[in-house]
Amino acid sequence: MNSLPKAHSWKKFWLFILIPTLALACAVVTPLSQTIPPAVQTVEVATLPPPTPAPITLPALITDEQSLLVSLYARSNPSVVNITTYAQQSGTMQRLAQGSGFVYDNDRHIATNAHVIQDAEQIEVTFSDGTITPAKLVGQDSNSDLAIVQVDKIPGGVEPLSLGDMSQLAVGQTVIAIGNPFGLNGTLTQGVISALGRDIPDLTQQYSIPQAIQTDAAINPGNSGGPLLNLEGQVIGINAQIETGGTGRSNTGVGFAIPVSILKRVLPDLASKGSTEWAWLGVRGGSLNPTLVEAMKLPVDKGAYLVEIISGGPAEKAALRGASQTVTVNDRDVDVGGDVIIAIDGQPVNSFDDILVYIALQTHPGQEAKLTVIRNGKSQDVTLILGTRPAELPTPTLP
Repeated sequence: MNSLPKAHSWKKFWLFILIPTLALACAVVTPLSQTIPPAVQTVEVATLPPPTPAPITLPALITDEQSLLVSLYARSNPSVVNITTYAQQSGTMQRLAQGSGFVYDNDRHIATNAHVIQDAEQIEVTFSDGTITPAKLVGQDSNSDLAIVQVDKIPGGVEPLSLGDMSQLAVGQTVIAIGNPFGLNGTLTQGVISALGRDIPDLTQQYSIPQAIQTDAAINPGNSGGPLLNLEGQVIGINAQIETGGTGRSNTGVGFAIPVSILKRVLPDLASKGSTEWAWLGVRGGSLNPTLVEAMKLPVDKGAYLVEIISGGPAEKAALRGASQTVTVNDRDVDVGGDVIIAIDGQPVNSFDDILVYIALQTHPGQEAKLTVIRNGKSQDVTLILGTRPAELPTPTLP
């Protein structure tokens, strides 16, 4: 899309052909246009054989790594598309935005970001061979910033890209992005996974997308919706956001992709039903820190601390407790009195992010969940029924 949301990222391959220049040790004689005087005798000069040049070994033009990337691009790029959206402006249909996407399945579905097709009245998909075809919106989800559109026909030989495995990702792993930055179709950039497990804001700005992948592969406006690939050509994320570090819109080396774990959770629902639902606990909070542990004299130093219990949510119905007062510790104001979740359904909770990931990926609305909490210094179990995320949350009410 021409405007990547700002977060709350390949080497260009130059082929150097080394052509050694040999200094040949042979004299070139140019005849002079003049007459030799009769008194001068002609002297015969022996002709020396030309020197034998030393053997020359040219470096390989393409290394094994480059060959891998060239092959990966040749296989993957046909499945990556340019998405252009249009909307009525001043009485005529005007271009609204531009982004990327990729062929998701054999039912002509294209996966992309929800913000790429937001407010679109017409959607147009361009394939790498120049084929342009209209597309219709099948489904979108603001909480994951994902969408599915469908085209009438896909060019011959174009295959869906396969999805990778979140458990196989590691910081430092080489990744590539293919997309259409600034409308430049079929651009490949290379980088590494800079970090895993980032939380980035969703389109509603009320919830977080967990497990986001941070990368230094160059992604810019127009890369939105395009795939982040491992070296096997599998999609491990959809490029979605960049950190500009200022008011500019260009990449500064920090980009974020919606992780493949979320893709696997959401895209099948969007393709089959047009929407998806998210389980909801109904709390606001954060991870434990030493100051909070000291202030509340807690018997644990890791867990998810509940600052606020949202009115009408599952946590309130289960009588979970949020912070009830503010105290000063080491010259810091600390909200104390809330429950600390240390496990959910028997799975350890070391941070608030653990709760987000578990509820997002392992549960569904209406499911029963058992929380183990620390309250008043003691451990106890609380059972509740998870709700469905509301479209809007009430304004936070802190002590």
